[in-house]
Amino acid sequence: MQAIQILQTGGPEVLTLRDVPTPTPASGEALIRIEASGVNFIDTYFREGRYPAALPLTLGQEAAGTVVAVGADVTSVKVGDRVAWCGIAGTYAEFAVAPAARLVPIPDGVSAEQAAAAILQGMTAHYLSHSTYKIQSGDEVLIHAGAGGTGLLLTQMAKSLGARVFTTVSTEEKAVLSREAGADEVIFYTKTDFAAEVKRLTGGRGLPVVYDSVGKSTFEQSLTCLRLRGLMVLFGGASGAVPPFDLIRLSTMGSLYVTRPTLKDYIATREDLLARATGVLNGVADGSLKLRLEHTYPLAEAAQAHRDLEGRKTTGKLLLIP
Repeated sequence: MQAIQILQTGGPEVLTLRDVPTPTPASGEALIRIEASGVNFIDTYFREGRYPAALPLTLGQEAAGTVVAVGADVTSVKVGDRVAWCGIAGTYAEFAVAPAARLVPIPDGVSAEQAAAAILQGMTAHYLSHSTYKIQSGDEVLIHAGAGGTGLLLTQMAKSLGARVFTTVSTEEKAVLSREAGADEVIFYTKTDFAAEVKRLTGGRGLPVVYDSVGKSTFEQSLTCLRLRGLMVLFGGASGAVPPFDLIRLSTMGSLYVTRPTLKDYIATREDLLARATGVLNGVADGSLKLRLEHTYPLAEAAQAHRDLEGRKTTGKLLLIP
């Protein structure tokens, strides 16, 4: 089979299309023919070496497809089942193995492309809005990168929970998409001091929570958007890692909280995984959760997908099609 691997860390140019053996499912695993694989910022962190991993490494952690073989002791899925999964390395490929317990069924009416686009970013938006900070009706929240894949889904979920949603974007095109997702106030961070604008729009009240996937370039100002005992949710670092931070500043700025959550800890049990995945995929199936599938690339063009993602040239979800 063909797969995108890295033999060394670096820029997009290190992504290499290689012929590798098709894996065989071990006990408790299933072999899936991949029909669509999601491209996410976490993939660039592994490619850069920001997150260490043994090389050679097949990139990708999110996909959907059809089960073609199962190992011993597998009862939760069977050959022919349509499934999606995330958090298991090796999805930039034609086939992949995954623990059967980490596979979730794709509902009727949801395509493999939709499932691959929704499973990681959708469950991320779900845990952020329902668990990391449980949004209540009337809350005012700030979502950075409002036109990104996670940002669009998180905005929809926040609105469904009754929040007034502020987002930041860089272009008018992205602002349109953010508003279509339900954003009440869209701020151009390229033109405006977003923290000052948030204070103006809230009458100086500040926010109970900021959702920040950008990191280095937004972290400091995001803290100033918070009210007393507000929560800073740093769940990504698209602009780079946040520098070391003196925790005493959290007390001087109003007894603030900071958390750095990750999806795997919110789907650690089969029960949590199915609850979040079902909530997301059923929302796609009934139309209450809208996906933006703007860009698909052949597997061989994974490097270009990474360039476009890191260059902030895209909105919505990027997919690789084997």
